[in-house]
Amino acid sequence: MSTATKDTGTYIKRPNRALQFYACVFLVVLYVPILFLPLFSFNDSIYVRFPLQGFTFNWYAELWNRGPVWAAMWNSIKVGAVVSVICTILGVVAARAITRYRIPGKSALLTFIMMPLVIPGIIFGVALLVLMSRMGVPLSLYTVGLGHLIVCLPFAVAALLPRFEGFDPAMEEASADLGENGWWTFWRVTFPMVFPGIVASLLLTFTISFDEFIMAFFLSGTDPTLPMYIWGQLRFPQNFPSVLAMSSLILFISFILVFVAQRIGRIGLDDPISKD
Repeated sequence: MSTATKDTGTYIKRPNRALQFYACVFLVVLYVPILFLPLFSFNDSIYVRFPLQGFTFNWYAELWNRGPVWAAMWNSIKVGAVVSVICTILGVVAARAITRYRIPGKSALLTFIMMPLVIPGIIFGVALLVLMSRMGVPLSLYTVGLGHLIVCLPFAVAALLPRFEGFDPAMEEASADLGENGWWTFWRVTFPMVFPGIVASLLLTFTISFDEFIMAFFLSGTDPTLPMYIWGQLRFPQNFPSVLAMSSLILFISFILVFVAQRIGRIGLDDPISKD
């Protein structure tokens, strides 16, 4: 909430204590349980309980000697890399079309693209599973990638829209006036300006695809992704500490990638020179 002074007309922002308290409680409830993963991953016992039995790195060392772990991780990397590239390409096309052209039903189209953000993933997973079975398509990493594509595309569009909305179309018009065609105008003018958003989209969609479980649960075949491998190992208590170690590594790497993606995506958006 903000109030205006009578003499200067300036606005003084007053902190909303209730909103700050709610935000703190929300973060504590959301993230404190996750912090127990790395804590128990160093516990020298196969049982998750307090007090800790000791401090050890053995569970992390065991991961290096597990071939199925590396095979599953390589599957996730392959699917995530392909999905991130395709989603970013489609996101660039969609963001440019939404911001540059008059499209009938533009709001409805944008809502349709963003629907996977609000619709439970289990609905898309079941629907794609039924569709694949009706079409006779065998479940594999390709079907997993298709499911991840649906989930990740809204994030790519959300990361790229601010870049195109803050981009001055007059620069493209100036390039056209100087004799460049549309293709070279995109590569020499548009692409460098939206490049931070493209990098942010690649990192963000790769992270989401790498960590996605629901689509992989319904659409994976004999080649499991890393989340599916972790799910399968939960049935064996003796493997649970290694699962905690693996989950901690994924949590740390995912946080770094998302943080870097957000920082890169903000480059140039808050620059006062670019807004003039």
